[in-house]
Amino acid sequence: MSFVHLHTHSEFSLLDGANRISDLVRKSNELEMPALALTDHGCLFGAWTFQKEARKQGIKPIIGMEAYVAPGDRRDRTRSGQGERAYYHLVLLARDLQGYRNLVKLSSIGYTEGFYHKPRLDREVLAKHSAGLIVTSACLAGEVSRHLMNDDERGAREAAEWYANTFDGRYYLEVQAHDSEGQKELNSKVFTLAENIGLPVVATNDAHFLQHEDHQAHDVLLCIGLGKDRSDPNRMHYDDGLYFKSHVEMAERFPDRPDVIENTLRIADEVDLSFSKSYNVPEFPLPETFDNEDAYLVHITTKGAEERYGAPLSAEVQERLDYELDVILQTGYAGYFLITWEFIAWAREQDIPVGPGRGSAAGSIVAYSLGITNLDPLEFDLLFERFLNPERISMPDIDIDFCYE
Repeated sequence: MSFVHLHTHSEFSLLDGANRISDLVRKSNELEMPALALTDHGCLFGAWTFQKEARKQGIKPIIGMEAYVAPGDRRDRTRSGQGERAYYHLVLLARDLQGYRNLVKLSSIGYTEGFYHKPRLDREVLAKHSAGLIVTSACLAGEVSRHLMNDDERGAREAAEWYANTFDGRYYLEVQAHDSEGQKELNSKVFTLAENIGLPVVATNDAHFLQHEDHQAHDVLLCIGLGKDRSDPNRMHYDDGLYFKSHVEMAERFPDRPDVIENTLRIADEVDLSFSKSYNVPEFPLPETFDNEDAYLVHITTKGAEERYGAPLSAEVQERLDYELDVILQTGYAGYFLITWEFIAWAREQDIPVGPGRGSAAGSIVAYSLGITNLDPLEFDLLFERFLNPERISMPDIDIDFCYE
């Protein structure tokens, strides 16, 4: 039987994770694990790099995040009771593209609306953006875990049932395979709660460093992050078992519960997330008389060309214009030109100095006709293909200079 790590921190868990993404993926390969999840604290900073590296090495990437969840409203920066926590931990994994989009949205909300010591979410936004996400109850700092360790079985049950109902069929209670203080006791309580309310359990190891011998280096990193001296007896310490364990080591920790290992593979199998290689340009707001961007671009470009060259257009101008427009429309970049045309026109209307255009875009008669550039590419025999080449399509790059004031 194999195993998949679903609770893993990289260097993007800033000053808390000591795993390089490339090392994590390489280690997964060495241990013959079919997939790997990245769940950095409160962020998706490493997600894109991770999924590229994982796919390159033949490992299925599972994009996730260990979120911070406020005990009440995410916008509340006060604590109502003595000893009340500012946040709980919760692991979120993107099952599909919809889940990934919700994960991105939640990450942004955490920073823009819920930030208080950490980028926090709350139940309201979790429920609103729950689709496509697989969720686990996280570590000792999770909401269910805190209630269980405080002997608050009612609070633990209420929290677990809320998450189970919100993420129907996609919520797992989490047990971990290390020796942090209280972890063994918590695991026992989690198993009992799961049996009582009929929830599946999954095993993780909350991996913060790669190998057992990396514990000391991680401890130094932790001190830097906390601003503490290593000799401080009251500072936070991590157990030396929070490393990237093999499937054998994980299975040995739960000899009577093979289901918690199997569930890691089950979750990995459910994940179906891939990204297209195309660029998605924002939709341009069109006048009522036009129903698509292509037609509108042709219209305003022709009008601009007549202003530049006079009407009717010469055969040379018309041929070059038709060629460029054909390439631009075929590559799907009409909206890109319309957006650029609009903000340059607006800047000029506000008397904001805008440069005459530089770089390869100066070779485009469409850019010249739209007023994006002010250099006639025909007069100077400039090549459009340096800007947008139909044989080797890449995103257009229009260099624009504005007055710094």
